[in-house]
Amino acid sequence: MLHLRLITPSDKTDDVVRLIEKTVGTAHVAVVPGAARNPVGDLVLCDVAREAGDELLTSLQQLGIEECGSIAVENIDLSLSKRADKAEAEAPGESADAVLWEHLADATHEESTLSVTYLAFITLATMIAACGVVLDNAILIVGAMAVGPEFGPLAGICTAIVQRAPRLALRSLIALLVGFAVAMAVTLGFSYFMDAVGLFTEAKLEAERPNTGFIYAPDWFSFVVAVLAGAAGTLSLTSAKSGALVGVAISVTTVPAAANAAVALIYDDARQTWLSTGQLLLNLLGIILAGTLTLLAQKWFWDRQRQRRHALRDSAP
Repeated sequence: MLHLRLITPSDKTDDVVRLIEKTVGTAHVAVVPGAARNPVGDLVLCDVAREAGDELLTSLQQLGIEECGSIAVENIDLSLSKRADKAEAEAPGESADAVLWEHLADATHEESTLSVTYLAFITLATMIAACGVVLDNAILIVGAMAVGPEFGPLAGICTAIVQRAPRLALRSLIALLVGFAVAMAVTLGFSYFMDAVGLFTEAKLEAERPNTGFIYAPDWFSFVVAVLAGAAGTLSLTSAKSGALVGVAISVTTVPAAANAAVALIYDDARQTWLSTGQLLLNLLGIILAGTLTLLAQKWFWDRQRQRRHALRDSAP
């Protein structure tokens, strides 16, 4: 269930309440007249099944509530109420399959913003991966994959394509490109330092690397895994199952490929540099393609569900 806290102008409160009451899957409607001070208006509270949340939020926006008032949404971890159980049973579909497009857009906006924290995470992840490729240590590679924050901008690009949001697309693209550029540049300097103190050597990079050699060996399997991971990552975002993102992060070779390219560059190994760059681009392409197609499929599914629900409601006596 979702909990909605609305601030509405007094002249729109009745319309908002009627909208909530006619939306299948809502419960626990409460109105506190004149409670809001900034902006001035009434406080309206209600609970709604997650699978009916997107339709209600869209209708509230059509009433202009976000412009003249406020719409706040919170997840309800536990709700002991027969009315809530009835609302969830009446709402079509399953809550795990529901997509809250406004929540997705807000989440990807935050995750795809270029910030000092984002740059720090992606840079540290790339440096950890650099140590992993030189030592041929798979544990360090997995750790670097888990630390890397690059899925946020990738999800932002997918969401922007589906929602036709050019600003989100530009912000995500800048975060992705600048993030990797800064991370590789810093890792380049880090690699020069590690070479100077004797911890990195060309012999280690060029030696047989059974645990990390895949990083600079792009093939069809790399693309297939990136596609599968992109679909899984997108589903984890839209279904609020963020735990799956860790598995997605350690499935794709993005940060390790960038690190391998940076280390290979200091030893003038053009072959590993280009192959690692190809691996990076292949993974990014696979994730964006899969993420976009997944969102399009979800959007089509829920549009069909909404049309079917409206048809059943209109045909009811």
